[in-house]
Amino acid sequence: MNEYLRHLAPNHQVAALFLIVFGLLVIVSTVAFLLTFRERRNPVHDETWQRELLHFLTLLRTTWVMVVIFWIGWALGETVATVLFALISFFALREFITLSPTRRGDHRSLILAFFVVLPIQFWLVATAHFDLFTVFIPVYVFIAIPVVSALADDPNHFLERNAKLQWGIMVCVYGMSHVPALLLLSFPGYEGKSPFLVFFLVFVVQTCVLTQHLISRRSTMPGDASAPAPEEQAKARLGKLGHWLFRQEPVAPHVSRSFNWTSWAIGMGIASLVGALFSFITPFKFGQALAVSLIACVAGSMGHLVMKALKRDRGIPNWGQRGVGVTGANGLLDRVDALCFAAPVFFHSVRWYFGA
Repeated sequence: MNEYLRHLAPNHQVAALFLIVFGLLVIVSTVAFLLTFRERRNPVHDETWQRELLHFLTLLRTTWVMVVIFWIGWALGETVATVLFALISFFALREFITLSPTRRGDHRSLILAFFVVLPIQFWLVATAHFDLFTVFIPVYVFIAIPVVSALADDPNHFLERNAKLQWGIMVCVYGMSHVPALLLLSFPGYEGKSPFLVFFLVFVVQTCVLTQHLISRRSTMPGDASAPAPEEQAKARLGKLGHWLFRQEPVAPHVSRSFNWTSWAIGMGIASLVGALFSFITPFKFGQALAVSLIACVAGSMGHLVMKALKRDRGIPNWGQRGVGVTGANGLLDRVDALCFAAPVFFHSVRWYFGA
């Protein structure tokens, strides 16, 4: 089977990848649908189980949407893919700004961000102006935004307002623009297979975040109180190292009650190993795929934590309100925040090391 796939044309290989992914999603969706008919026997345990199942179904729907977007982008070409990611960036930035306080003096800066900066950034990506698109926002836009804001003659909370907008542009526009930029990287002997690189990044980062999320949620579910605690045994064997690695207390409880070193280390390890096992769809060797997966997972997981801190600062549990995002995108920024942090780090690490 592997030899057969290797002898296919690049476009056919990408099509086969999407067929496999859609097939797996159909199987998982069918199993999840059948689980909804599960008979309830224990009211307390089943209530928690049903809540977890509902949460999983929400993640599954988001996965379907993202896969369909990637498929449409691949089917219609690199230009359309760049436009689709620009739309995702637009809605993510709108979600970020809508849940942040603004003043009348910010209107010009917001127009500049949405209708000038965002289109130019993705145009630079589509035309492969890599040297300019990497500095356009951090240099030119970061100077232009406060200048436009100062011309609006509103000094109240000037630094806070501009820092908020600059941060939103950096995450939602600059970070997201590096995802379609991967389609334009050139590797010897890898022509026509760039969609694999985008799939690799998204799959590895989402695997890392999802694994951390499931482990941390699992630790909060009710269980058997008489069951032995493996982490306590590990602490006893490894001493201080075991206490640091296996402790279940949140590292930053005021930012995230679910982030701890155990789930983080396990998520990093599993996702990096998965990335290494998928090295055959990339231009990387096994060790190289392991290294770039680790880099992407560090950036993505820590970026996800940073975005949680921003949500706590805004006093909201998620970017979507009561399960429905302000853009109608069902908390879009919650789904792509890790990717926005991982994509630029992954892109520049790969481009620098391999000279792509």
